[in-house]
Amino acid sequence: MSDTDNSLAPRALYQQVAERLREQIFNRELEPGSWIDEQKLAGDYGISRTPLREALKVLAVEGLVTMKVRRGAYVTEMSPADVTQVYRLLALLESDGAAEVAERASPAELAELDQLHRQLEAQAGQRDQFFQTNEQFHMRLLAMGRNRWREQIVTDLRKMMKLNRHHSLFRQGRLAESLEEHRALMLALQRRDGAQAAQLMKRHFENGLAAASA
Repeated sequence: MSDTDNSLAPRALYQQVAERLREQIFNRELEPGSWIDEQKLAGDYGISRTPLREALKVLAVEGLVTMKVRRGAYVTEMSPADVTQVYRLLALLESDGAAEVAERASPAELAELDQLHRQLEAQAGQRDQFFQTNEQFHMRLLAMGRNRWREQIVTDLRKMMKLNRHHSLFRQGRLAESLEEHRALMLALQRRDGAQAAQLMKRHFENGLAAASA
């Protein structure tokens, strides 16, 4: 696809459309709660409405889009209860993963996590880059836990977190607090202290929920 051509290639077209829609949702080009204008998007993408509707079905299964009878598709909006439930599930799943990584990860894997943590330290004043590296750190840690079911569930839950208008890291001072929590977590991982790593990860999400709910 060229830089000047906004049309999409025919191969796996609905998957390409789904990916573009995800990007627009995560970038807030399509705001949570907003109606998705299928006709306009199909025109913008240079496609028919059929692959667009197939893509919307994919995003509906992921929870990013809500289909309403006779009203069309809407970007899913997270309620306070939704946010609480997602954070609590992430706390359980990721603390379990942190314990396993502390006890089983290879030295090379711990070194990789430490390198990602150092990137976070360097990006403390760059919110967008910090968000990306923070998610990369969490997902690499989960991958090292070698439980694909846990990893798959967390991936889906983290997509939902991106819909939250009041993301915890938006709150003044929360980014610095999060970084301090990461420092403590890295120390527990390097000490091979699974119980402490699990406790710190759980507290990390509890503090994130408090910030998101403030």
